[in-house]
Amino acid sequence: MKLGLILGYSGRKMSISIEAIKQAESMGYESIWTAEAYGSDAVTPAAWILAQTTKIKVGTAIMQMPARSPAMAAMTAMSLAELSGGRFIVGLGASGPQVVEGWHGVAYGRPVTRLKEYVHIMKQIFAREGPLSFAGKQYQLPYTGKGATGLGKPLKSILHCEQDIPIYAATITNAGVAAAAEVADGFFPVWMDPEQYSVFAEPIQTGFDAAGGDKNLSQFDVAPFVSVSMGDDVEQCMMPMRGAMALYMGGMGARDKNFYNDYTKRLGFEEAALKVQDLFLAGKKDEAMMAVPAELIDACHLVGPADRIRDRLQRWKQADANGHVSSMLLGCQQPEALEVIADSML
Repeated sequence: MKLGLILGYSGRKMSISIEAIKQAESMGYESIWTAEAYGSDAVTPAAWILAQTTKIKVGTAIMQMPARSPAMAAMTAMSLAELSGGRFIVGLGASGPQVVEGWHGVAYGRPVTRLKEYVHIMKQIFAREGPLSFAGKQYQLPYTGKGATGLGKPLKSILHCEQDIPIYAATITNAGVAAAAEVADGFFPVWMDPEQYSVFAEPIQTGFDAAGGDKNLSQFDVAPFVSVSMGDDVEQCMMPMRGAMALYMGGMGARDKNFYNDYTKRLGFEEAALKVQDLFLAGKKDEAMMAVPAELIDACHLVGPADRIRDRLQRWKQADANGHVSSMLLGCQQPEALEVIADSML
């Protein structure tokens, strides 16, 4: 099992503990992951970390696709991969309509189409097999649409990137997971029950079939986000997860278009998903938090005393042995918990 550590994005101030990252690196953690919303970006801290470490890989979970062109994302990835000796990982996501249209000022469009075209373009740039040209629904290169000068021409990257650059996608819808399995090297479920790979099995296989050849799980990294809180009081440890999951299940989207709520239903918690959403949309956020089932939190995250966490890790070990989960990306601020997990999993 590969272990990674999620840093997330900044609050009001930027603060990155290189000492803590180096400690994780020394424990055997394979990767560190940055993020962006509408404050700090994901790429700058990734470069900062790469410059001050020697072994650990650094990925973006995620770079918002609508915020930069596929070519710009490819240029960034190649530059960081070359400068770091191949330690950069691309993590892409669609973000949401509020941020895409409200912050970046572009149409949200078709997120699944965007993902497939974006990755195809990036990999074409990496390969340098010829000048870049692409005719898709979301992207046309060279651009010949409204306002074009007619002077655009196919180009090939000046930089010869000799590093392997994996591309991951953040998605949980069936169509999105299938697209990721088709074109990407891995994907991030926002949370996951390691005993319910069946939720993703069909769309992943659909993507593999669309990719052609013999693509399989040995070439596709299922890398869920897993929150960790170690302490004697299990319920108290669950409180941060309650807040985050209630927000996603209740507030990330309209009542009839909330991908996280739909995903929770697929995990077998349909009644709870509806209740959390009703309470959250009614402004009863504290009640929505408490309506998140403890069983769901416990299935997807790691909470409680050290021995309990060690015991719950057996489920993840089995998922790894089955080939269903090959990475765990941990959201954790406790060095002692990271050490417990490293000792158990590495």
